[in-house]
Amino acid sequence: MTSALDITQAVNPPRAVFLNYPLGHQTGKPDDPENQRAIVGAALGAFATISKPGTIVELPYVWDANDRGWEETDYRPGFMPPRPKKADTDKAEQERRRRYTAADPG
Repeated sequence: MTSALDITQAVNPPRAVFLNYPLGHQTGKPDDPENQRAIVGAALGAFATISKPGTIVELPYVWDANDRGWEETDYRPGFMPPRPKKADTDKAEQERRRRYTAADPG
């Protein structure tokens, strides 16, 4: 499931379901279980029927029919946090591997 159509098209997964909702809300609106169940059900149905590789099914749900301002907010420059420095990510990965191998009984 995706809410970033351009990225999904570039990655070309075997199958995908696109929902034009704000980033992080691919499975529905917060505190709206009816909307969430409908979206997840529609997505599972689409995944079960997609037969052509690379197909992206767009779900018909709308975040707010009267206001699409969230699109400008979510996709503005600087929305994403700055990338961590390579040295910091390398250190974090080394620590993760150390913990993983220390916990591995085999």
